[in-house]
Amino acid sequence: MLMKKLLLLLMAVSGMQAQEVKVTTGKVIRLPDFKSAFVDARHVDVWLPEHYSEKQKYAVLYMHDGQMLFDPETTWNKQSWAVDTIAGKLIAQGQTQPFIVVGIWNNNHKRHPEYFPQQPFERMSAGEQKFVSDILLERHKIDQPLQPMADRYLKFIVKELKPYIDGHFSVYKDAAHTFIAGSSMGGMISIYAICQYPKVFGGAACLSTHWTGIYQLENNPVPNAVFEYLKTHLPNPKNHKLYFDCGDQTLDALYPTLQAQVDTILKTKGYNDQNSLSRFFPGKDHSENAWRERLDIPLQFLLAPPKP
Repeated sequence: MLMKKLLLLLMAVSGMQAQEVKVTTGKVIRLPDFKSAFVDARHVDVWLPEHYSEKQKYAVLYMHDGQMLFDPETTWNKQSWAVDTIAGKLIAQGQTQPFIVVGIWNNNHKRHPEYFPQQPFERMSAGEQKFVSDILLERHKIDQPLQPMADRYLKFIVKELKPYIDGHFSVYKDAAHTFIAGSSMGGMISIYAICQYPKVFGGAACLSTHWTGIYQLENNPVPNAVFEYLKTHLPNPKNHKLYFDCGDQTLDALYPTLQAQVDTILKTKGYNDQNSLSRFFPGKDHSENAWRERLDIPLQFLLAPPKP
């Protein structure tokens, strides 16, 4: 136990030296340059709530784009999800069960390849794949032709990161207490993750999900490829929860009609108000500020405290 506490302290010091993350509640322990056999190393920030104690067990929420979650002073656009503030308040008020957050940093130009659902892409024709790749190259979202790495990225989370978290923090290890969340392409990889690993993740929150994969609706093969995948891979609604939302401004303007199609697929696969929630926020754009404003909704939905 003493060695574990010493290890956590050393990791915290190392992480703070790399880049100080200020939080309003709880604390962040950085796992700097977390090594992987599947993807490039990257920082992982672990948020622990106030009064975190090894005497109790915590649920775990894995979140993508980890550098955008906590401190707006350290983000590229000076916005953040304020996960520490919102999660800390919900836990303190008993509106969610106690949980920790594992913020996985994205990898810049490899973000799109790592977050792009791999199986739907591989089912496209060669011409459709080139069309998608060319648009992403033109927009400088990737720096070489698109080759999705989502399967490797998920193996990193499931086979390397989760075992580490399970072994070093006082957490539940089962799917009923393990969740995954993200926005935009982070929403895409979150729904893909729970479809690929339904025995690992019990719920997913997908905010402003980038169903287009690119930045247009017309002549776009991505949505249909993803929807066809969902029809055969969605996890069992009896023991999984799914949350989706979108606004209608900036990039989110592309999403409402596509999200409606996903909502229909969910209903045909047996999802209802108890295990799925889809919300529309008119007037809201595609930004961390917008996601911060409504983060409490998916957190309360996925991490509801146990019924008495």
